[in-house]
Amino acid sequence: MISKEKWIPEDKIKEIIESALKTAYKKDYSQYKDEEVNVNLNFDTYEIDIEVEKTVVKEVENPGLEISFEELGDDAENFEEGDVIELDVTDEVMKDWGESFGRIASQAARQVIIQKLGDSEKEKIYDLFKDKQGELIYVKVEMVEGGKVIFDYNGNQVVLPKSEQVSRDSYAPQQRYYLYIAEVSKEENSAPKVILSRKRKEIVPLIFAEHAPEINEWVVEIDRVVRVPGVKTKMLVSTSFDEIDPVGTLIGQKGIRVKAVMDEIGWEKIDIIPNSADVSLVIKKSLSPANVISVDVNEEDAEVIAYIAEWDRARAVGKNGLNVNLASQLTGYRISIEELKEEKSVEEK
Repeated sequence: MISKEKWIPEDKIKEIIESALKTAYKKDYSQYKDEEVNVNLNFDTYEIDIEVEKTVVKEVENPGLEISFEELGDDAENFEEGDVIELDVTDEVMKDWGESFGRIASQAARQVIIQKLGDSEKEKIYDLFKDKQGELIYVKVEMVEGGKVIFDYNGNQVVLPKSEQVSRDSYAPQQRYYLYIAEVSKEENSAPKVILSRKRKEIVPLIFAEHAPEINEWVVEIDRVVRVPGVKTKMLVSTSFDEIDPVGTLIGQKGIRVKAVMDEIGWEKIDIIPNSADVSLVIKKSLSPANVISVDVNEEDAEVIAYIAEWDRARAVGKNGLNVNLASQLTGYRISIEELKEEKSVEEK
């Protein structure tokens, strides 16, 4: 049942239970931490075999791993020094079938099973995604459990943790969402790690690529993306083709393409800015939706003063400084906003 439910091979589950019984045996029956215990489950006959490995020696120095000829008694003549034998201790353990292990040993075995099943699931998910880091998947919600959202990916359960969710998303079973495969890693002596995300900025250009084939064809390139998830994204875009308008291409006819992307990310606002060798022009556009009258650029210190009309300050700065901060991240310049009096702004226009 567990094998079918969790898509883990029966042999692996057998191995996990055997490991748990080894732990339980050592808790209740073994005097030595380093004792080698072998457990074999037979699912056909419902039998358990438990054996302890010992090396035959003349004089025992480590009783957990060694046994003397004297201890072997009449059987000693069948062995030579250095032989590894297996002592059957099944009857000792299973004499009180059903109550073979005490509470502490049983709890320890249970924890081993839970932990190793979890590790096996992580290993399985790692194998699914090990060659897919940085890619996008489109998956269906299976269930919402506490803060986690569980998706179905080709019959496997994958989890979107709370920390990688966008607050504006509302998850419900059977709904489909794009997820970004943010990290797939495996380090020695630790469980594999797969992080799926809706918050990472990289998800936005990947969703655009689903709606604008020009991106995959390298006709339009997304040069840089900055984002506050659920609130606003700004993108710098460019093209090598003079006849192509990269901004218009991503917006689409009557805004169909950008609206489709916004729908996928909870109607988060998206500003698409044409990249250019003219820094002043890029900075002006990056402060959209404000109308920037002029800019002073200090290349050496990477600082900019953007002059705007008094009435346009709120749009330039944005709520809690969001717009100007995103513009600074996008362009790589520290941007300060200064207001121009109405008369001066009219003259400069």
